[in-house]
Amino acid sequence: MSSHPSLNVISIGAIHHDTIAHAETSIDPETSTPARFSSKPGGVATNIARTLVRLDVKTLLVGTVGEDAAADMLQRVLSGEGLDLRLVRRKGLSTGQYIAFHDPSGDLTAACVDDSILSKAPADLFDDVLKTLCAEKPGHTLWFLDANLPVDLLLRVTGLLTEHDENARLFANAVSNAKAHRLLPILDRLECLMLNRGEAAALLGTTLDTAIDTLASGLSRTGLQRFILTDGGNDVLLHENDGFQNFRPAAAQIVDVTGAGDALTAGTIAALARGYSYRDALPYGLSAAALTLQGTGALPVDLSWDAIQ
Repeated sequence: MSSHPSLNVISIGAIHHDTIAHAETSIDPETSTPARFSSKPGGVATNIARTLVRLDVKTLLVGTVGEDAAADMLQRVLSGEGLDLRLVRRKGLSTGQYIAFHDPSGDLTAACVDDSILSKAPADLFDDVLKTLCAEKPGHTLWFLDANLPVDLLLRVTGLLTEHDENARLFANAVSNAKAHRLLPILDRLECLMLNRGEAAALLGTTLDTAIDTLASGLSRTGLQRFILTDGGNDVLLHENDGFQNFRPAAAQIVDVTGAGDALTAGTIAALARGYSYRDALPYGLSAAALTLQGTGALPVDLSWDAIQ
């Protein structure tokens, strides 16, 4: 298999300014806790795009930002990392913000996000950008979507893409328990959906303690062509062609869980872009996730295509 990608990736979704707090002691909600703070670009679509660039995949990022200092910083940093950007600036609105609090173990204790710039965006927000990209689109493209896009925007985007190419390759990530349901109207348009146990339960309208096999069986009846279902440190499940295959996550010393799911998605996509099947691509995603768990933030400095091989 070639080490050079034959597919380009266009990532569509959230662009955030992330603040991550790593507590030095267990977080007590009743008082302040000593911590180290770091700031960097974030948002699922952004994390995927940044990781793909590190994995030598030509990637373009589509998203929306405000007309503020955070937007200027994000544009400067992301462009400097080699990303091709198509940003829709929205006057009078703040660029998306995310803040996360991690215990010394690396576990996520709490997180908050202000993404109203995207979650309340009009359905035609990206029309001009996508029509231009479809006209200019190189021969082979994999389109990535995140569930930070509201339902009407997801329907509009996938409609435009499939209208341009009925065989358009669409890969999506469910993002969170609160947002997974947004993907319900487009499940039959997706080539693959990446989601975790909680997101699967939310999408199916069941409880968090539902057995993983029951969740997988339910997802297989939703019209999905293919899905990748994670369950913490347990096996990752790939469903395709009416069959299931389990994959054991790579061992990792956890420092920070931020971005591990995004790294799993990006590593898998990077291998798909090189022509690998899903069964052969998923282990690359698991390797990227393990490297991310062992570092701080969503993009470890030692992440590369060579490293995840």
